[in-house]
Formats: sequence, C-alpha cells, structure tokens
Amino acid sequence: MAPNALVNGLSVDVEDWFQVGAFEGVIDRDSWDGLTDRVEQNCELILEMFAVAEVKATFFTLGWVAQRHGSLMRRIVDAGHELASHGWDHERGFRFDRPAFAADLERSKKVLEDASGQRITGYRAPSFSIDSRTPWAYMELAEQGFDYSSSVAPITHDHYGWRDAPRFAFKPLPWSDLIEIPVTTAHFAGKRLAAGGGGFFRVLPYGFSRWAIRQVNTVDQRPAVFYFHPWEIDPMQPRVRGASLKSRVRHYTNLGVMGDKLRQLIGDFEWGRMDLLAHREAARAVDLAA
Repeated sequence: MAPNALVNGLSVDVEDWFQVGAFEGVIDRDSWDGLTDRVEQNCELILEMFAVAEVKATFFTLGWVAQRHGSLMRRIVDAGHELASHGWDHERGFRFDRPAFAADLERSKKVLEDASGQRITGYRAPSFSIDSRTPWAYMELAEQGFDYSSSVAPITHDHYGWRDAPRFAFKPLPWSDLIEIPVTTAHFAGKRLAAGGGGFFRVLPYGFSRWAIRQVNTVDQRPAVFYFHPWEIDPMQPRVRGASLKSRVRHYTNLGVMGDKLRQLIGDFEWGRMDLLAHREAARAVDLAA
C-alpha cells in the first residue's frame, strides 16, 4: 500500500440473514422474531477482523436490529467505528411515500441514538433505494439532521439503481449541505460496472475488485465506497426454502471464502469511516442544482 494512498470508505450493512431483499417475498416480517438470530455473533467476528487490521468503518444498522442488540451498538462505537442508519426494517425507499419515509427515518434514528449514546449523521437506504422515484427523500434526510447519505447505486440493476446519478459525491439540494456518496462503480468498455462490494465482491474473482478500486483511486483519483453484510461471512446460516434459484445463488455463493477475501481487501487498500470520507469529499461534491 502506497504511503499517500487514498482513504476509502469501508461500511457494513447490518441486517440478519432473514432480512435481505432477496428473501422478502418468502419470509414475512411478522416471523422475524421467531427465527435464529445470527447478526450479533457475525458482527463480533467483523469487529475482531477490523481490530486486527487496525481499521475503522461505518456500520449502517437497521433500527430493528439496534432495538434488540443495544450492547452491540455500544461495542461498535466504543471500538471507534461510526454507527449510522439503515432504516427500520429494510423496506426499500421507493416503496414509501414521504410521510412514511419520514417516520421510518425518525424511528430508526432515535433507537440508534438511544442505544449508542451517539448522534447519528449518516444514512444508507436498504438496497440503495434512493433514486429518481424518491425526489423527497433528501429533503427528509436534511430536515432530520443527517449530514450525508450513501444510498445510490449509479448503475442499472434488476433490484435497484439510478443509472443517471453521478458516480461520485454530489449535493442533491440547493439549500442544504447534505451530500450523497454513491457506492463505487468502475468503467470498462464505455460501461459502468458495479464494484462496491456485496454479492459482486463475493461472487466475482478478487482480482476484479482490486482492479476496480485501483481504477477509482488512481485514474479517477477518488476514494472508493465498499460495503458488505454480516451474513456474508456466515456459511452456517439457515437455508431458505421457496426463494428463486437466482436469489439463492446470489445469497449463498462463496460465503465460506468471504472472510479471507475481506482480509485481503483490507490489507491491499487504506480504509476509514464514511462520515470522515463524506467530510473530505464535500468540497468536491457536484451540485445537482447548478
């Protein structure tokens, strides 16, 4: 790693194996409390991994999880990591109207702040679900005191994506300092490629992610934004019946190697919290209203 390497944003989307978008059609929210809870033990493994590597990260956490694991929230912030909001129960942003989105933000923010004793300033919409259908989302985030969002995937995808959004930091509102930090994409043959983590990182060879982040750091000279989930390092999690073959392949492929790939990634690049990255990127953020 070069001595003057860019500091990239490392983030964990804290949700359990039964709360993912891939299974929302076969697992009812009303059943969640009766399912095997594995999020705390997986987060403890992640905290240990980060401690060994001496890196700090942002944990975008569901309010539903924080309500049931208050001591975990305190351990996250006591270890020097940022705690941020991932909404209440992983409902996608474009399925709300503005009042319902506002209530979801307020409810999750309060539980996270009560559990951690820290002000919550960052937000990530479940499944990167802020897009052209939710023009009011940023207004609510600003009005509720958030400093930044990392809720946009500037790609085309069957579950999410805002293809025309900027690839890097932008200011969505003319009257607010709120900034959006999209998840990382790379360029190849005139196309944008998803390269910010999650299933893409788990399924594709490690060399692709290393190439993509190097491209962003050296060619674009911008920090990358990387994310993963606690369930992605858990090959022993229960198997869900009834989900589509595509969903099962996406969810379960390479769970057993994810930990080693993460350790390699953390060692190959410089990493830090998303709130600090947002502060550094604010001066270069594109003003969408300009």
